[in-house]
Amino acid sequence: MRSMWKGSIGFGLVSVPVRLYAATEEHGIRLHQVHDADGGRIHLKRFCDACGKEVDYEHVARGFEDDEGRTAVVTKNELAGLPLPSKKLIDVLAFVDADRIDPLQLSGAYYLAPESAAANKPYVLMRETLKQTERVAVTKIALRTRESLALLRVHEDLLTLHTMYWPDEIRDAGDLAPPSSVTVRPQELKMATSLMDTLSEDFDLDSLQDEYEVALDELITAHLDHRPAPRKETTPAPDNVIDLMAALQASIDSAGGKGEAGKEAKAATGGTPRSHAKKSTESNKSPSKKAAAKKTAAKTTASKSAASKGTAAKSTASKSDASKSTSAKSTKKATAKKTGRRAS
Repeated sequence: MRSMWKGSIGFGLVSVPVRLYAATEEHGIRLHQVHDADGGRIHLKRFCDACGKEVDYEHVARGFEDDEGRTAVVTKNELAGLPLPSKKLIDVLAFVDADRIDPLQLSGAYYLAPESAAANKPYVLMRETLKQTERVAVTKIALRTRESLALLRVHEDLLTLHTMYWPDEIRDAGDLAPPSSVTVRPQELKMATSLMDTLSEDFDLDSLQDEYEVALDELITAHLDHRPAPRKETTPAPDNVIDLMAALQASIDSAGGKGEAGKEAKAATGGTPRSHAKKSTESNKSPSKKAAAKKTAAKTTASKSAASKGTAAKSTASKSDASKSTSAKSTKKATAKKTGRRAS
């Protein structure tokens, strides 16, 4: 690994010679501009608006144009000659608790290694002091002809440096946050916590990869091998959340929520979102409404009972009348037969 800067960490009268190394690298596939008809490379050339000629890079300087249209041309030598107090020096300004630094201010990340064997002792001294005090150092450093704030902290057995934005470079959020009148219920917080626990189970950060880059690599390989480009289905964007509790429960179910997280989720919703809504509706009924419902049910039952008794009575009366009529007819027939026999 090649160092990109060499200097010293200075705090008080202590100096720690170090070398700076880039801690991160972008591994994205670089695409260049080509002519879509034949694949020929497209080159961008530098032309001067004043003379209309192409300008070599060695003659390219920096300039600043003010509101009146005046241009100040600044050469590379002039920029290199500007005084920088922190040039070749990581100047420690203060040691603060780590939670005082907002991650929003952090920018690039770098490793710091001892510059030589003689620097090992002060290097370890500073590393262990930061570890035991659980603090970080706010510093200043000049990189690429620009002075920047930087954060010095411990990562495993190394000192690391994170360049920082200046305080006035952080934009004011203004009124981007939701209004304070928006609140959430305890059940929703419990469900959200259960979902967080479910998603965090067996999470392996080191196994993550850039799926877009993988797909792009497959696409390029397919073109180079003259075969059809692979097609992959994309996950559709979720719809607008209407029932927050139902959405949380569905998220836990889709994430395979089991164990304690799943139990807590079900306990928070009373089972499924539908049963939860039903229980919630029943629990929200007022006592007067419940009493009225009971009275209505009692009246309905009484009416049904009376109707049933009436129907039974009518049926019995009808059967009795029919029986009497049948008996009278039988008697008349018998009398007629006896009378007939005597007359003959």
